[in-house]
Amino acid sequence: MTLLAEDVLLLLIDDATGKMVLDRTRVDRVLAGAVLVELLMTERAAPAPAGGSIKPGRIVVLDPRPSGDAVLDEALERLSDKPLRPARAVEKLVKGLRAALLGRIVQAGFVREEHRSWLGVFPTTTWPAVRPEHEAGIRRSLRDVLLHGHGPEPRIATLIALLNAVDAVPKVVPAEDRRALVRRARTIAEGDPTALAVREAVDAVNAAVVVATTAAT
Repeated sequence: MTLLAEDVLLLLIDDATGKMVLDRTRVDRVLAGAVLVELLMTERAAPAPAGGSIKPGRIVVLDPRPSGDAVLDEALERLSDKPLRPARAVEKLVKGLRAALLGRIVQAGFVREEHRSWLGVFPTTTWPAVRPEHEAGIRRSLRDVLLHGHGPEPRIATLIALLNAVDAVPKVVPAEDRRALVRRARTIAEGDPTALAVREAVDAVNAAVVVATTAAT
């Protein structure tokens, strides 16, 4: 089974052009947020409760043992040093993550990596789709929920919440009524049936994007 972060990445790459549909700042933070969400949903990490020695809400690794997945194990190692605010935890996971996930979806045969040069000088890399069936299934589920009013399964609700955090829903699920689409996505994101800790992690993605964008400016 693919990671949430892999599914998010596939959705953020245009199948035909192989280009990202978002800027790298938002792509990197939403991928890191997806990894953090995966750790929370599998109870490998959790926010500290009130009343303890650790500030409430700080992300704490509960089980640092290897998970068998290289991306998740790297994330656990990075978060094991000390409890972190969710937005800081997202930033901690950013470095090298996009490249690692791109390598995985290439190896899995979902996309291929193409190297070209623009004007014969500027190198560019794209990842056009090779086997889009998995991603197409996710997009169908997203359309069913966002455009046709179907109730979302927990994983789809979480994907919508992550995409909503970086304003990517209209790019992933085009619609004539963009406002209605965004309202529906926001409603699902705010009512995501996953744990409160996961919703807080999704909020942390948005906070991390704001901080990163401000720093770049």
